[in-house]
Amino acid sequence: MLTRMEELLLLVVWRLQADAYGLAVRRRMSKLLGKQVSVGAVYVPLERLAKKGLLETWESEPTQERGGRRKRFYKLTPKGLAALNTVRQLHEQAWDGLPDLAFGH
Repeated sequence: MLTRMEELLLLVVWRLQADAYGLAVRRRMSKLLGKQVSVGAVYVPLERLAKKGLLETWESEPTQERGGRRKRFYKLTPKGLAALNTVRQLHEQAWDGLPDLAFGH
């Protein structure tokens, strides 16, 4: 089972596709959550997801505009896609047949 943060990170990586590198993932998560997300809140779970085999990672060649640093890229593995599908099915089953929520009414 995925945590909510892991689920969101996998979805962000999937949405970004070829542009899914650390900083882009962090920016997208911050936008999605409506608040600044710390470096550790993104990179630690991304590495955990890679160790679980849900993400594939690789580094770009060093670039001058990045001061000779590399970008770390992420891509969903088939196992990662399967995990997202499982979570989606679980959400759909849990919500199935429930009325729309009308807060305050």
